[in-house]
Amino acid sequence: MTLDANYLRGTMAAVLSILKHSTCPENMEFHFLCGKYDTNVLRTINTTFPYLNFKVYRFNPNRVRGKISRSIRQALDQPLNYARIYLADILPPDVKRVIYLDSDIVVVDDIMKLWEVNLDGKVLAAPEYCHVNFKQYFTDLFWSDKELSSTFNGRQPCYFNTGVMVVDVDKWRQGRYAAKVEEWMAMQKQKRIYTLGSLPPFLLVLAGNIKAVHHRWNQHGLGGDNIDGKCRSLHPGPISLLHWSGKGKPWLRLDSRKPCAVDHLWAPYDLYGSPVQSLEE
Repeated sequence: MTLDANYLRGTMAAVLSILKHSTCPENMEFHFLCGKYDTNVLRTINTTFPYLNFKVYRFNPNRVRGKISRSIRQALDQPLNYARIYLADILPPDVKRVIYLDSDIVVVDDIMKLWEVNLDGKVLAAPEYCHVNFKQYFTDLFWSDKELSSTFNGRQPCYFNTGVMVVDVDKWRQGRYAAKVEEWMAMQKQKRIYTLGSLPPFLLVLAGNIKAVHHRWNQHGLGGDNIDGKCRSLHPGPISLLHWSGKGKPWLRLDSRKPCAVDHLWAPYDLYGSPVQSLEE
């Protein structure tokens, strides 16, 4: 997971949810990527989870300086949002497989079930959403350029969310996937081929060539705005992981006393204690 003071409340809730639902929490090892070493953040982790097995690594923002293109949301343009591309470079060689998680999630199942997924030789596993209009993630310029759009020839690309991924770190290193993602980021600098942040270059490299896992492991989109009644509801089916992707974060909506209905599912893991009455108003 990435570690940032602005998202620390979410990270702490995510960690608590993982530990709470794990059959063997003592087997968990957390790897946190941060843009800078913040002693207050590290102190918070140590005091909140004194027995947590974790390591912190600094992600140098210079790694992506000049490579990030402006997207439709400023939050997506932060260098730390791109750290997931460089996991294989940052983590020590003895780390062979990781689960990457965003900070706006809670796990309500034993995460070992996700860890044990058979990758079938693929570099990455994640829930796929093949019913989603895949074309919307790229501009008309991209689709009208035969050379660019031909990158998907021979594949059946489907959208997947990079906030929940099982990654074979060794394969990522060997396949030089970071460089492949960077090539598309460089192309984006020349031609505007997408509007989102770090997601589209992942799709360009890997969509249609990942191991699909059950949708229960990423009930995403829960951060849809609660303005004008636009709160998202849960999709039908079993749920193992809830993900507040989107602009609306549950801790902010709870504090403002304007929560969406799904935000009460995050509240039990909130170690900073939003007022209970805010859920009733």
